[in-house]
Amino acid sequence: MDSDGTQDARGTHAHPVPRPAEPTDAPAAPYSGTAGPYETSAVPPRPTRSPDMPPSAAQPRFAPHPSHPGSPVADWLDQPRPTVEPGIWRYGYSLPKEARQSRRLAPVTIVGFVVPLVAGLLLWSLWRHGSLPYQWAALKLLTPDDWWWGGTVSPKGYQGAEAKTVADGVFFAILVYAMARLGSWSDVIRHFVTRREQPARALIAALCALTVLAFVFPGTFGLGWDALPVQDPLFSLIILINGGDYGVFASKSLTDGLYALITLLVLWPFARIGGWWPLVKEALAPRVRGRTAEAVQPAVDRRPSQWPELREAGQHQAADVLSAEVHAGRMNDVDCTRVGHMWTVARGQARLSSFTDMVLRQGGAAWTHPSGARDLPTRAARHDLLAGQVRIGQWVAGDRTPHAYGGAGAALSPDTLGTSLLAVGPSGTGKTRHVIQPVVESLGLQALAGQCAVVAVCAAGTPLGPDSAYDVVVRLGDPVSVHDIDPYADSDDPDEAAAFLAEGLAGDLDTVGAQRAATALAQLLGPYRAAYGGFPTLPALRELLEGETSALEALRGALDGDEYAAQRRELDARARQFGTAGDPGPVLADRIAVLDRPAFAEFFGGGGGSTRPFSLRAIAHHPLRVRIDLPDRGHEEASRIVTRLLLAQFGAVASAGEQRTHFTCLVLDDATGGVTAESVRRIQRLRSRNAGVVLALRTVGDVPEALHGPLYAAVGCRMAFSGVTTWDGGRFADAWGTQWVETRDVAQHTVFADQPMTRAIHSLRKLVTGKAVTTEAVTVRQVERERWSASELAHGVPAGHAVLSLTSVRGEHAPPLLVDLRG
Repeated sequence: MDSDGTQDARGTHAHPVPRPAEPTDAPAAPYSGTAGPYETSAVPPRPTRSPDMPPSAAQPRFAPHPSHPGSPVADWLDQPRPTVEPGIWRYGYSLPKEARQSRRLAPVTIVGFVVPLVAGLLLWSLWRHGSLPYQWAALKLLTPDDWWWGGTVSPKGYQGAEAKTVADGVFFAILVYAMARLGSWSDVIRHFVTRREQPARALIAALCALTVLAFVFPGTFGLGWDALPVQDPLFSLIILINGGDYGVFASKSLTDGLYALITLLVLWPFARIGGWWPLVKEALAPRVRGRTAEAVQPAVDRRPSQWPELREAGQHQAADVLSAEVHAGRMNDVDCTRVGHMWTVARGQARLSSFTDMVLRQGGAAWTHPSGARDLPTRAARHDLLAGQVRIGQWVAGDRTPHAYGGAGAALSPDTLGTSLLAVGPSGTGKTRHVIQPVVESLGLQALAGQCAVVAVCAAGTPLGPDSAYDVVVRLGDPVSVHDIDPYADSDDPDEAAAFLAEGLAGDLDTVGAQRAATALAQLLGPYRAAYGGFPTLPALRELLEGETSALEALRGALDGDEYAAQRRELDARARQFGTAGDPGPVLADRIAVLDRPAFAEFFGGGGGSTRPFSLRAIAHHPLRVRIDLPDRGHEEASRIVTRLLLAQFGAVASAGEQRTHFTCLVLDDATGGVTAESVRRIQRLRSRNAGVVLALRTVGDVPEALHGPLYAAVGCRMAFSGVTTWDGGRFADAWGTQWVETRDVAQHTVFADQPMTRAIHSLRKLVTGKAVTTEAVTVRQVERERWSASELAHGVPAGHAVLSLTSVRGEHAPPLLVDLRG
């Protein structure tokens, strides 16, 4: 079934996530090095069909909801998205039946509630009948002897009678407190009252309070039973304090005040349980705002398709325009998400008037992406942009799967990708088809909504969408490529640029340390920039690293002057290292030679004006969609160098600068040879910078063994596909750790009888059944075992499945669970 709910087995959905709108006729504008603000004067073309209309269909694919005729986008907006555990597809999610059953009260909880209640009623009955031993001993000890007849508890006057009434109230209060503390009353109250949503929670608490008041004041409700000892002990205590003056109760204000006090004391715990005060404040808030504005505002429709947040802020005109756009089919899910995001930004910056002006002028097309696109040309996965999720499969129900996950949709979002994802699986297991492609597609849609910037690095020909789905497409080694890669990431700091290059050129070499390589490069880049105003091209840098005499003399000649004394000293230090045993220059020159090939003659800054260099630093400022195609064959070493270079640049760019409002992500379809010690350290810092990386590997062996542990510790999301080796599975097992499980050991012991008749019966039974008489001994233990063993990951994961664990940026965890990637 083509269901967009939690799982197909629970039924179909008539209103799935709306399909993309018809793309505009004009192609997306290529990236030109800068991107302007979203406020544009011209309105981009609007979708020519409603989002529910497939390109080749003449009739709507899904039946509209009666409340929104012909508007599947409105139905999509109004679909509930409850708060769930990480990794659960929120769109239309409902708690599975097994999870609802697991929320039922345990028998021991019910017994813990009933037994103290019965015991309390029995004790109260014994107290009322005077059957408890030494019942009045404490009372006689604390009161004068002349209140009682000698040797008895019969009162002589009013003092003894009133004292016994006070004692009844004190004993009743102690009894109720003891029952509440000893019994599981808190669990019962939490199950039946506090876990419910408002106003049901407040209503149930009010009914319980009304029932208790009927026992405290039965006469007020016209009931004939005896009142609980609440008001009489209070009145008797007042009589004892004022010396027996009953005339004090002739004052109506005093008695009414006492009754009000008793009522408030009874209602106070129920008010806390029912959450009455927050509910009252929420209900009175619109009236208070309306009274302040001297106008009574109408009730706000809470359906998201009516844009209630705008209406509550007084932006009724903008809300009406957007609601009309949604119901008329002129907005799709990208438009709704983009406008909602800009509303959040405008409210945070107190720019509500500019937001309203833009909406009134451009409607649903306001703040359209600088490319002019309002949707992707095609979609291959199911997306819920309102929740920022993309569905990649279905959680498989099983013994080790929590009830909330069993059968629900499995989804990824920036909230989990912000902790970075490591996916390991052999070729053909669906890493690109089931994870990389949906993630890149989802991030591309969020980029159109102004919430994300994505850089996808893959081999040429990898199906990650058409070129029109990206703002920048770099094809290394392809002469028709419009864009080029800036190896220095538009940096003006020689040390930073040297660190990038050193990581890309020699990050995988143990013989050449990254710090030594960076120092050698900085000793050349600094003087070159001081002399010529820019960094050298790769061929020129190669000549300098090789110690070419003409290149060094020309550079030294350009540094003639007192202001270049420090740069000449750097260059002389580099020259002294030429020919020494520890000189990293020849190794770096050999690595640059891999990129300085005829196939890449027009790239890495060597194309002059024929190509436009793209700097990875642009994604920190603009919601760009970038795809970088690496050579598919014959240049494996060059691809790995570029991968390391991009990973180093991304880590530095994403970690620098001020906090961004949009999420940035680097997706490596093949991270073979790209992970280094420095890149692992940078990945650890991305979580707090609203950024993340997605690394796909065929095997963990493609990463240096010394980095296996740090890499698994740096990423928060780990995914093992079917077919991994036991060596790879062992790394996942170590990363996922162990858990406490309950085991049952059953042992059978032969029964040896002592009596002759019993032995005869056992012999006859053994003769008939052929088995000796035995008894079973069951031992229940708590043991610590691996969540997934290496053998289970290597041999127990079916084809088309994977084991996925997630961690959100807020620290929430989803244990490693089996996912059906075809579900």
